[in-house]
Amino acid sequence: MLKIQGAKLNFLRQFAFEMAKNKDIGEKGEALAAEFLLRKGYVELLRNYRHRRNEIDLIVEKEGILVFVEVKLRRNNSFGFPETFVDKAKISRLKNCAEQYLVEIDWNGPIRFDILSITGEIDKHLTINHFEDAF
Repeated sequence: MLKIQGAKLNFLRQFAFEMAKNKDIGEKGEALAAEFLLRKGYVELLRNYRHRRNEIDLIVEKEGILVFVEVKLRRNNSFGFPETFVDKAKISRLKNCAEQYLVEIDWNGPIRFDILSITGEIDKHLTINHFEDAF
């Protein structure tokens, strides 16, 4: 049996708390993104689609175009704009995940990849930027 005590135990508790808090914040960000897109006339099809270790935050549809949306939420821009955190590796993972979804639903129509960037504090002032056809 593994025994963890003292500082290590406190670190693990804090780490678990932060992870849960970040997950809650991420879910709120995705809910805000979905609401934003619904107001723009999109239809939400799926949230948090997973394939293996990859995930697509939102899958929506508008005017016959299937749109895969990556949501990025940051409290401020001090480390860069949220959308800049979608790097080549993330894009590759999103495309692979999307390919699997397209096979599952047998989709042959047009697709697009968007980024929804949210900056600010949840339940306070937020700035939302929608980058259509981002990659």
